[in-house]
Amino acid sequence: MTKNTANETKKMYTKQGAADGTAREGALVMDTVLVTSGTGKTGRRVAERLAALGVPVRAGSRAGEVPFDWQDESGWAAALDGAEAAYVAYYPDLAVPGAAGAMAAFGRVAAASGLRRVVLLSGRGEPQAAVAEEALRGACGEVGLTVVRSAFFAQNFSEGALLDSVLGGELVFPAGSTAEPFLDIDDLADVVVAALTGEGHAGAVYELTGPRSLTFEEAAEELGRAAGRPVRYVPVSGAAYAEVLEGFGVSGPEAGFLAELFATLLDGHNSATTDDVKRVLGRGAKEFTAFTREAARDGAWHG
Repeated sequence: MTKNTANETKKMYTKQGAADGTAREGALVMDTVLVTSGTGKTGRRVAERLAALGVPVRAGSRAGEVPFDWQDESGWAAALDGAEAAYVAYYPDLAVPGAAGAMAAFGRVAAASGLRRVVLLSGRGEPQAAVAEEALRGACGEVGLTVVRSAFFAQNFSEGALLDSVLGGELVFPAGSTAEPFLDIDDLADVVVAALTGEGHAGAVYELTGPRSLTFEEAAEELGRAAGRPVRYVPVSGAAYAEVLEGFGVSGPEAGFLAELFATLLDGHNSATTDDVKRVLGRGAKEFTAFTREAARDGAWHG
């Protein structure tokens, strides 16, 4: 982040907000925030924004300076010791078996550590993720919990699992003709930071989407225009997609889980947009076209 960007970020969260839950003057949290999965796509962005505000950040990861491993509860208390708030991004997904148990365990440790607030990243329209949300809510007692349910990340095409498909010109995915309101992760990170640092978000559940729903075929066309190369959407069945993943080295059980998850998420029930980004930030969510242009400008598809 440049100095100017840092200053603008700070202004964004410290100015007087509207009566819709945005951060208020004087409400900025300046004590330590633990960012779990701090080197991931969302955690890295949240940590950068908090640091720009002057908030002390602990970026937790398995191999980082602040050890934090979702598979090893023994280090959680040390990571949380003295922290006021935490951003929780569970790996690999809140819908996986065992996630609810991990959330309940984390909630108990968070409550015992004296944490004041938690912001949880969840999936939009994921029934099993909702079970994990409730497990955390039930275990964390008086800790103020905000749940942020996200639509499909736009950045999955530029720095995630679908980057190679875009570079190869064939976007193979089991989405059929379903439309999805792709969300820019920068918008997600801004909402998370607002919930971590401002007042009025405890108990809230935000469903974040982009401003427009596109089919994967439409998304492929926009990606191709921005990347300067043809990108064709190739719809496949869930079973066929699992085979594709296994061909890339994904284990059979994980490939099957992912194919089943996408079938659950991309059946049309998540196609509608929401205005929750605007509710929290006072501005609209980023358009998918703007995302593609920015990603192309930054060299995402130069490979």
